[in-house]
Amino acid sequence: KWVDEGRFFLLPNAIFTLGLRPGEMTVYAYLIFCEDRKSHQCWPSIGHISQHTDMSANTVAKYIRRLEDKHLIDTEPTKVHTKEGLVRNGTLLFTIRPIQEAVNYKLEKELAELPEQKHPKKKR
Repeated sequence: KWVDEGRFFLLPNAIFTLGLRPGEMTVYAYLIFCEDRKSHQCWPSIGHISQHTDMSANTVAKYIRRLEDKHLIDTEPTKVHTKEGLVRNGTLLFTIRPIQEAVNYKLEKELAELPEQKHPKKKR
């Protein structure tokens, strides 16, 4: 019997059509795990993601940029106010984009990279 029966998250099937590298897939899966299902947002720190995925912070940051480039996520910096009244950088706010946007983006990109077909002139 499952220890955490009923506690799981799903990845969209289309994720496997995007050609993600294993590290990208791992970071994306972790963000889905953290995601608020109503707002589609989460704000784990890069250090927290790093700790839970066993990757360095630089590697996590690299994969976050790649996921943004592939239109899977959006990131937004946040600010926090300390007790002393100082404003500091907070964690990134991640928004998980609809998977179909990433699929459409990939298809449009592949279509744009196709060589133009020359139409043969018709013989008269």
